[in-house]
Formats: sequence, structure tokens, C-alpha cells
Amino acid sequence: MSILVGIVGLGFLILIHEGGHFLTALAVGMNPRKFYVGFPPAIVKTRRRGIEYGLGAIPLGGYVKIPGMHRPAASDLELHFQRAVAEAPELVGPLDRVRRMLTRVDYDGARDSVSELEEAAERAQLSTQARAGVTRGITDLSDGLAKDAYWRAAPWKRVLVIFAGPGTNALFAIVLFAILFMIGGGKPTTTVGDVLAGTPAAHAGLRAGDRVVAIDGRPVGATQIPKRISGSRGRPLTLRVERDGRSLIVGPVAPKKTDGVYRLGFVLKGKGLAPPAATKNAVRLTGLVSWDIVRSLGRLVHHSGRKQLSSPVGIVQGSSAAVKEGTQTYLWVLALISLSLALINLLPLLPLDGGHIFFSLLEAMRGKAVGREVYERVSAIGIALVLMLMFIGLSNDLGRIGGG
Repeated sequence: MSILVGIVGLGFLILIHEGGHFLTALAVGMNPRKFYVGFPPAIVKTRRRGIEYGLGAIPLGGYVKIPGMHRPAASDLELHFQRAVAEAPELVGPLDRVRRMLTRVDYDGARDSVSELEEAAERAQLSTQARAGVTRGITDLSDGLAKDAYWRAAPWKRVLVIFAGPGTNALFAIVLFAILFMIGGGKPTTTVGDVLAGTPAAHAGLRAGDRVVAIDGRPVGATQIPKRISGSRGRPLTLRVERDGRSLIVGPVAPKKTDGVYRLGFVLKGKGLAPPAATKNAVRLTGLVSWDIVRSLGRLVHHSGRKQLSSPVGIVQGSSAAVKEGTQTYLWVLALISLSLALINLLPLLPLDGGHIFFSLLEAMRGKAVGREVYERVSAIGIALVLMLMFIGLSNDLGRIGGG
């Protein structure tokens, strides 16, 4: 169940990321053609108002298909139509007319010629593979020549649509941080919030709701409790707690060393903050965590930095472990993952969102489009780097799962 919750949580973060792209594209006049969580093949899909919604079988992300991400060019035609022309020479004429229109940068004329090409293709006798190529080619041309194509939009609209995905993830993290600060993420109290399963505190009988008033007979405040436990060096301690109006002794119980610190395995309940203070703390925490993530990305050239990388497998594993520690712990982790997804997607690499933003800004400064061949070369490099990072992350995760 905890693994399922981890998978659902990651799926939700992907959903709101793609939802940011999708809703913003609609708002600025780009009508998306597809909205998918997960990559094809589709497990289930449906079409409403000309948009295909689907759930992909490969849970490594999602995508929104926005029409005309690249300006159509005559050189694009060979990719999809070469096989079809070899099988049906009568397509040469209509295809050449489309090519001439694109060469002249006559996009209205090219759109009319695509309709003629589509009619000719429907009459032609083509193999299944050739017809599939023709269908993809005509769809890409029609989307690229449409009035709502991405490349036709003003640069600020393109940047806004692409930024909306990671921006939504970052905003979700801030909102979730603020909620957690309001419900108990402020100053600690002496009341036990959660007792972690399988820890010394759980074995000793400590319960959520107990109020710790003394350790080894000495009164303690909220900030003194962790110091007394960590300073024990593993020596057994007794805790005096108040439970349902009664005073009880828990222990003696020996703290266990975890991550270099001696702990009993319980979390103190925090005092909730007012909404303004919670929001201020959420924004501040987002800034601190963002800077730490950026620094960790800069350490990727070192072995220690690469060891911190994680793949979707590790994200789900970490989320499922957090579920076992309580709802609030899981929500803290979910917010941190959402923020990490936002920042990673803003890296200036194609096909990541940051790469599309970089090229949109570059085109705005140059005053003309970057050639599609440049996009393809840079995308090849970006995809190789992303795959390399995913491979390193997956290797780290498998090593951790296997105890290596």
C-alpha cells in the first residue's frame, strides 16, 4: 500500500505539471492535441472536443502535445513521405507543391496543398507502414501550419506555456509547505506527534499524544528533548510522560544511532503558525531547498554528487518509506519532490522545459527562428545527457535497494 501511495503521489505531481502546460496553452490560444500522464503505448484513452486524453503504460513522465512546436520546413517532408512516394508515384506532384509553398514561406498556400496531398494519399494504394508515415506527416504538417501553432505565438506566450509546468510544481510545493507549517510545522512542543514503527520508542510503549515532561528525572523543554536523547550516547533513558491526565514512566530504553545521531524514534508535534507566517516560512524554505538542489546539480561532476541522483524508482521508494512514518512526513517529502521536479525541468537542455524556454528567448533576441536541424542536434545531446542522468540515478537506486 505504501508503494502504491508513492506511485500515486508521483503520478499526481506529473499530472499537475502537465496540467500547468495544458491550461496555460488553452488560455493563450494554443489548443493542445493530446494530454497524457505516462508515455505511450496508451493503457486507456478518450477524445473530447478534439483533444485526446490518455494514461500511458510507461510511468516516467507525461506530455502535452501542443501544435506546431517547430516551424514547418521543406526538409521535413522526406522523413514521413519517402516510402509512400516510392510506392505511389502519383503523390510526387502534390508533395512537390507542398514543398514549393514551404520553400517560399507561403504557409497559407502550403495548408491548401496539404489538403490536396491528403486527398491523393487516401486514393493511393499504400502498405501499412507507408500509410502510417503519411498519416503522421500530414498530422504534423496540419498542426504546424495551423493558426494556433506554438511557433506562431509571441515569445512571451511560448515562454509562459513552457514555464507553467515547472512553475505549477514549484507553486504546489510552496502551498503544501505553508499548509504543513499551519497544521504543525512551526516551533516544536513537548507533545509526541508520531512514533515510528520498529524504533526503541515504539518498543518501549511511547504513544502519539504523550507529553514528555522529564528525562531521567530532570524536567525538559521542547528544545532540550532531542539534545538529551542524542547526548546519551546510547545509554538507556527513562521518560516521564503525561497521558490522559496520568503521569507514566516509559523505559528505560536505549536510543539507537541513526544517520550518526542517537534517536529513540519519535517526532514532536509542532505548533501551527498563522497563515501569513506559514506562507513566509514556506517561501523561505523553498528558496533554501532550491539553492541546495542547484548546488547539488553543480556537484554532479564529482562522485559524491552523482551518488545523490535518483530515478523514479528511488522517488517511489523514498515516498513509500515516508508513508510509513506518517502522513505529515509523506507530505513534506512530496513537496520536496515537486520542487525538485520543477528545478530539474528548468535545466536549459532539450527536451526539458528549460531548453524550450532558452530557445524561445534566443529566437526573440535574434529576431528570427532557429533552424530545425539545430533543434534536432541540441535535442540529441540533451536526450543523451538526460538518459545518462537517469541511468546513474537508477544504478544508485538499485544499489540502495540491494544494500550496495
